[in-house]
Amino acid sequence: MNSKEIVKKLLPLVGGNENITGATHCASRLRLTLQDEALADLEAIEKVDSVEGVYTRHGQIQIIFGAGKVNRIYKVLMEVEGTVSDHPKPRIEENRTEPSLITRFVKTLSGIFVPIIPAIVASGLLMGFIGMVKAFDWIAPDSSWMTILHILSSSAFIILPILIGFSSAKEFGSHPFLGAVIGGILTHPALLNPSELGTRVPEYIDVLGLNIALIGYQGTVIPILLSVYVMSKIEKGLRKWVPEHLDLLVIPFLTVAFTGFISLFVMGPLGMWIGHLITESLVHLFQFGGLMAGFLLGGIYTFIVISGLHHSIHAIEAGLLADPKVGVNFLLPIWSMANVAQGGAALAVFFKTKNKKLKEIAIPAAFSSFLGIIEPVIFGINLRLVKPFMGAAIGGALGGAYVAYMHVAANAYGLTGIPMIAITAPLGLPNLIHYLIGLAVSVVSAFLATWIMGIKEEHHENQKNIK
Repeated sequence: MNSKEIVKKLLPLVGGNENITGATHCASRLRLTLQDEALADLEAIEKVDSVEGVYTRHGQIQIIFGAGKVNRIYKVLMEVEGTVSDHPKPRIEENRTEPSLITRFVKTLSGIFVPIIPAIVASGLLMGFIGMVKAFDWIAPDSSWMTILHILSSSAFIILPILIGFSSAKEFGSHPFLGAVIGGILTHPALLNPSELGTRVPEYIDVLGLNIALIGYQGTVIPILLSVYVMSKIEKGLRKWVPEHLDLLVIPFLTVAFTGFISLFVMGPLGMWIGHLITESLVHLFQFGGLMAGFLLGGIYTFIVISGLHHSIHAIEAGLLADPKVGVNFLLPIWSMANVAQGGAALAVFFKTKNKKLKEIAIPAAFSSFLGIIEPVIFGINLRLVKPFMGAAIGGALGGAYVAYMHVAANAYGLTGIPMIAITAPLGLPNLIHYLIGLAVSVVSAFLATWIMGIKEEHHENQKNIK
């Protein structure tokens, strides 16, 4: 079936296009917000050609199609007349509970960081390319080409507060370009890049009798998050008393002025202190319990993915990279082990199962996990069969223990599996070799654990829907 045929068959199963009040998609999932979820037939949706799984989360029905395919299906869906109306009917709120504080917090962080991941991935891959260029002496280190490559690869991390400022302002319900301005203030050239603190002394200015160091926040995360949150409160407060005809003139001026001062003198230093506290705690954790820490985190990571909490980890990873005392991401290799282990378990399912549908999706789902996209393999296969999911947890734990013990690290975030080779290679050949060994440990151990535990076909038939 092509994309148009899939959408045509899918619409009646979700209650018709008039029942859709919102639609988005990520790398592998079509996310539909419905006016009345009771009208959706999840079991029938799962039987539609190309659907690799379906489940509900946070009031959304999420249909797994896989990378690339979901983009085409979403585009066709948006072209259907009457889908996602500009003025949708109010959603039915019966039996709905208010999301918990943690759920709202995670959803907010997800909304902030997911849109900027492509920029981080692009920079990480460019850094990986530079590492290969240096390793094989393709270009002289002092050549103009190398200078250009360094500019291209480092830009996203230098302006990270600007990217986060724009994205977080949208998420907080504020003006995104004002958020970008606050990010620009925190990364102004007059402020010393924190990565240079070991080699340069910052200038100081006198403000109300206080000596304030002119230190910037390039590459940091928490300072800009706190600053833009404060900015959103200031902007919303001003809108309550500023007359409409003065809106454009007064609100941006006062918002940037007040937030700028608060960011430089309060939120920035506070955010930097919180960031240092988090990174130092993680460093100590891995120094004194590296193997066990890797084992535990590698084993539970996919449980974190199911809850949706994994998006909040991007903020911590960015903090590790921004901290001049750390400068690398030692968490991502552990997440990568957990991801590829899901693929190893799915390969065992392929050889064990007699179910034709499972065989059809097992290989592509496993391959997707090796490329860092794990929703199809988790929700389409392993979680529903339970034992493969547990086998993958074992593989992730063993692989995580290995890479943590061998101090494997990356120079970016957002990539796992095979693509992550590009952001481990720049940190040296031993780092790359141990990463590849970790991948093998995870995949093989997950495969063997699943093979030994086996699968129950009837369990797959009886538990179609994951809620």
